[in-house]
Amino acid sequence: MAIGDFALVLHAHLPYVRHPEHADFFEEDWFYEAVIDTYIPLLEAFERLAADGVRFRVTMSLTPTLCEMMADELLMSRCVRRTDRLRELAEREAAAYPAGHAHGALARHYLDAFGRARALLDRTGHRLLGAFRALQDAGHLEILTCAATHGLLPLMATDEARRAQIEIGCRNYEKHFGRRPRGLWLPECAYSPGLEEPLRTSGVRYFFLDTHGVLFGDPRPKYGVFRPVLCPNGVAAFGRDVESSVQVWSSEHGYPGDPAYREFYRDVGYDADYAYVRPYLRSDGLRGQLGIKYHRVTGRVPLHEKEPYDLAAARERAAEHAGNFLFNRQGQLRHLRTLLKTRPVVVSPYDAELFGHWWYEGPMFLEFLFRKLHHDQDEIDSTTPMEILDRGEAHQVIEPSHSSWGDKGYMEVWLNRANDWIYPHLHAAEHHMAELARRFPRAEGILARALNQAARELVLAQASDWAFIMTTGTTVPYAEKRTRDHLSRFHGLYLQLTEDRLEEAWLAELEGKDNLFSEIDYRLYA
Repeated sequence: MAIGDFALVLHAHLPYVRHPEHADFFEEDWFYEAVIDTYIPLLEAFERLAADGVRFRVTMSLTPTLCEMMADELLMSRCVRRTDRLRELAEREAAAYPAGHAHGALARHYLDAFGRARALLDRTGHRLLGAFRALQDAGHLEILTCAATHGLLPLMATDEARRAQIEIGCRNYEKHFGRRPRGLWLPECAYSPGLEEPLRTSGVRYFFLDTHGVLFGDPRPKYGVFRPVLCPNGVAAFGRDVESSVQVWSSEHGYPGDPAYREFYRDVGYDADYAYVRPYLRSDGLRGQLGIKYHRVTGRVPLHEKEPYDLAAARERAAEHAGNFLFNRQGQLRHLRTLLKTRPVVVSPYDAELFGHWWYEGPMFLEFLFRKLHHDQDEIDSTTPMEILDRGEAHQVIEPSHSSWGDKGYMEVWLNRANDWIYPHLHAAEHHMAELARRFPRAEGILARALNQAARELVLAQASDWAFIMTTGTTVPYAEKRTRDHLSRFHGLYLQLTEDRLEEAWLAELEGKDNLFSEIDYRLYA
């Protein structure tokens, strides 16, 4: 008989990046790498588990922007093209090494992996969302939505903007998955008191907070983060368990930094002769990640001293780590059951892209873990937050605390000297959008198209990704340009709408560039 519950939560998100005006584009590679490295390997692992009759439960957010990219024919056709180019490169690599050479065996492994990825894309008609939906319909996944563009809700100036971000996300989920969502991932786990009300209005039953968002609630939670709590309006909040989270995601203290695992930063895109890899790089010719890697983490040594990667040894280590993770959760839940005198739940949320992309063996680890949960023990139930709430048990009512995840835990990553300039402009646009919705309550035709496009430009400008990039200093010019471009387009539409001089050709151009959320309704801002 189970003494406690384990809820694995994977947060899958990418900002909306689509540039049809270019044959290829650096930031679009984020999407193709995530599809090939993370989403397809996770689907393969989940489908194997289901086929073998293994009981497993995973809660997984697929954010609206990610769903729209997965449903976009242009992006998915480019993803197929990328997969084919990698297959060709892997085939050349496999032929380049003599029999018995370690690199040759790895090259054949990559060739097989890219071939399976292409086969899955073909089997699903390039519609990965359908494969995720099938796993949800079969009871294995609980898929969450998110605010429309991962906008940081507490940093928005108006209730209308927060409500619209949430409801657009819920309607997008309904379009892709055939029903309203039951759970929602708050962008960056960022919460401020009152956010639970637009969640309730949109039918959301639960959301997630970082640990201190629950622990510092009022009153303090009797069971800490090991039982759900209810906001005063009845929406449930689940808190992150620190111990299990750090054990996985930390490259210093967690599993991914193990010397046996594959080294992310050694890649043939950088290591191989330039003329050889040039056909597989982007049209600008810059070297980049190609996903074929022959070295392991090794330890804290320079990249040129990394030792050869042994896939079999890494797979063995992933199985050991899955056993260690299960052992630790058993001990943790036994202790919590004795201490709390109730059935505890350990909620372990991670960025999905950790599994496969950053930590190559991550999908193997998850598959081993769920097989061990199913076959090797009976103390822990793999479950989802919705299954816990459906038990009808009583839960403590608290007001959660203002919080986020990320450095220091109170939104400083998204509001600091590197990015604070964006917020006066975003806030002005939010007020203008509400003004437009009130001014044109029943627009039709081109007027409605312009108002809906204004809403698209606003939510795209609000994406938390741009502020995050400005803080981390990675592709700052692109993040700044995206913010400025969407705000400029919004204000251009605002002036045309208020001055009654719509330019249909320009509007059509914007609709072609920023074409997500066909279901968007500007009246959400009224």
